Amino acid sequence: MQLRNVSPDDLDAYVRMRCDPVMMADLGGPLPLEGMADKVLRDAQQAAADLAWFKMIVPDPASPDVVAGTVTLWSHDTDDGPISEIGWMVLPEFQGQGLGKRAVRALLEQARRQERWGLVHAFPSTSNAASNGICRSVGFRFLSEVAVTFAGRVLKTNHWVIDPGKDVN
Repeated sequence: MQLRNVSPDDLDAYVRMRCDPVMMADLGGPLPLEGMADKVLRDAQQAAADLAWFKMIVPDPASPDVVAGTVTLWSHDTDDGPISEIGWMVLPEFQGQGLGKRAVRALLEQARRQERWGLVHAFPSTSNAASNGICRSVGFRFLSEVAVTFAGRVLKTNHWVIDPGKDVN
């Protein structure tokens, strides 16, 4: 498995993940197709400028165009100040193979090596057993259940935090 920056050529993968009712079930339902090309372009530009880490999960480095999903690490402002957040999605045909956990661990190890991002937060839906399991197994600490707004939708999530410099399992 390897991680590579997202590119505008990854539009199909973005559509498969973000516009699919099954993939988006824990995130309030599918996003509209309109605007998805702009979203992948913005993400690719931010990744290229190293403002955020928008990574595609590549199961086999010999086939870099075959992607299993995404893992992303970015900073944003909250009512309590700026935080770094990580999120991931794995396409159905690649789920259950440990790729999500390996991708999350790899990105957190990169954050540790670069001494970047500080504490990293994750907010998986309370109903997303797989993502909450990744948080537990990688070394995140559970803080609380919280309501989070994503794409204009309020979601019931678990709030996890990790210090990549100390806590990655």
